[in-house]
Amino acid sequence: MKSLFLRYVFLLGLLFPFYLFGQNEWDVSTSYRIYEQQAAEKKMTFSHNPNTLNYDVTYQKLEFEVDPAVHYINGAVTTQFVANEDMQTIVFDLSHQLQVTEVVQGNQSVAFSQANNELLILLNQIVEEGNRGEVFVSYEGEPPTSAGAFVQTHHNDVPIIWTLSEPFGAKDWWPCKQSLNDKVDSIDVFLTTPDHMVAVSNGMEQSQTVHNDATKTTHFKHRYPIPAYLVAIAVTNYEIYEQSAGTTPNTFPVVNYLYPETFQEAVDDLQITLPIMNLFENLFGTYPFYEEKYGHAQFSWGGGMEHTTVSFMGNFSQHLIAHELAHHWFGNKVTCGSWKDIWINEGFAEYMAGLVIEHLEGFAPFVGWKSQKITRVTSAVDGNLYLKDHQVDDAARVFNGRITYDKGCMVVHMLRYVLGDEVFYQAMRGFLNDPQLAYDYAVTAQLKKHLEESTGVDLTEFFNDWIYGEGYPIYHADVEVLSAFQTKIILSQTTSHPSVSFFEMPVTIHLKGADGDFEQLVLQHSENNQEFIIDTELQIKEVLIDPYFDIIGKDHTVSLRKGMAFQEEEAVVFPNPVTDNFQVVLPKDTEILSMKLYDTSGKLIDEKVINPYDASKLSSGVYLLEIKTEEKVYHKRIIKD
Repeated sequence: MKSLFLRYVFLLGLLFPFYLFGQNEWDVSTSYRIYEQQAAEKKMTFSHNPNTLNYDVTYQKLEFEVDPAVHYINGAVTTQFVANEDMQTIVFDLSHQLQVTEVVQGNQSVAFSQANNELLILLNQIVEEGNRGEVFVSYEGEPPTSAGAFVQTHHNDVPIIWTLSEPFGAKDWWPCKQSLNDKVDSIDVFLTTPDHMVAVSNGMEQSQTVHNDATKTTHFKHRYPIPAYLVAIAVTNYEIYEQSAGTTPNTFPVVNYLYPETFQEAVDDLQITLPIMNLFENLFGTYPFYEEKYGHAQFSWGGGMEHTTVSFMGNFSQHLIAHELAHHWFGNKVTCGSWKDIWINEGFAEYMAGLVIEHLEGFAPFVGWKSQKITRVTSAVDGNLYLKDHQVDDAARVFNGRITYDKGCMVVHMLRYVLGDEVFYQAMRGFLNDPQLAYDYAVTAQLKKHLEESTGVDLTEFFNDWIYGEGYPIYHADVEVLSAFQTKIILSQTTSHPSVSFFEMPVTIHLKGADGDFEQLVLQHSENNQEFIIDTELQIKEVLIDPYFDIIGKDHTVSLRKGMAFQEEEAVVFPNPVTDNFQVVLPKDTEILSMKLYDTSGKLIDEKVINPYDASKLSSGVYLLEIKTEEKVYHKRIIKD
């Protein structure tokens, strides 16, 4: 009998290397978040502009003249839009430090004014609701430096200009609509620069036109919807290193814009990009912008920024490459609909960086990664993932590493843990491809609704506990060995924060025997002080709660004792092993409330098991039958021949 379930046993030796996750990699994986927070702190003074809500942007032609040696921009932006109501005026977000020189509607110049970082245009022709309009704006000036959205600096004594607009810095260098309720359907970017410099922007390079004045214009075309904060430019003496990615027929170039002084080092580091891309495509679907490109551009900042189709990179660590690429699914394809929902962007991207560790480095390093995430999350007892009204103007809270990134990614992992791999990944691919959400915005309620509809699982309590609530569970298992074949576990929990009284979760338990072997079971913990009667063939010496760090929690305790007297088995399943049908027999007058069948990983196989049960459709292997009565819950091991 024992040989049949030893296939599902994990050796004790696996539990010790979990903490070998490299400190250097951990430092790199946390440092860029500090830069994101610092950058956002300078930009959070901007709030959504209600004066821009009366139109939707459909297209923008962006023409910029920049010299990396000079902190200055000369620009012209043509905006096509659809009116959401009859419009006599149109407003763009634009720093008043940039001077607008002309505005044209049709073929006529029109009146305009600048104040409070707004450009107000008085249209000479009313654009009626549902109709299309177009305006042309030319401007120039020194972009403000306080927000760090338009930066002129140097690398290796060579000048460079780069932009980083998240969350509200785009207005510092071009007239735009910044609120998270609209994406530009498509853009063309024309960058006029010194002819010896290399220009970078979103989308595919179309052409380079050399002029007689020692300048050239590089044209980029991007035909995917994009929010203003993801539009970006960079100009310096880049060298280009190109790779190829994707699965036929959806192949695409990976274009890397690199500093000459560190070119070979960067090329070596960038070799990990393709395995990461392959992994993400396999798990979450085709790279969302495969019709154009992916790529990286070095810039003089300590972190990275996921500008659509070209992430700006301060280094090329595995973690940063993975995190910024992951954003092209979560953040760029589907964008958080408000800063309250920032965990959708950052939590999923951070978790996908963890998946790289799981799939490319192995099980033990991944468990070590989860352990360190949980340690960071539980370093304080509170922390709501979905932000409250008073928190969204605080950049330190929006980009909080402990909550937005670490709790966010572990909540994503717990969704996977609860749903199971197959259901989780299928549901996430469906979410990303939902026609109502793809290349648009999504809020937390929409994510929940989509997951519930696609999986049939009610996630209300999960979201209330882990996303809207605060804190984490602290488990205690009271384990009593009843006989050589049965053990009773009473599982209870306290919570770290009063916002959640009980976290309903499946809890993995490992039982260590005298010979060093383990048996694994997953208890469906639905109420406090819940009693489970389980089958076991081990002489139990140690009990581990959540040994693989699948649940945010800490300080779990176990009490283990031997029963005072042998207790006869109260629940019997026969025949076992089973070929076709099995029957459950309980003591007289004991009513079965429900029976559910799980595999050994805790995945629900059948939630409506009847007595007798037709097991002929099951694959060969070991299953756990949960039998719930009014007094206790039995876990019986079923072996299907």
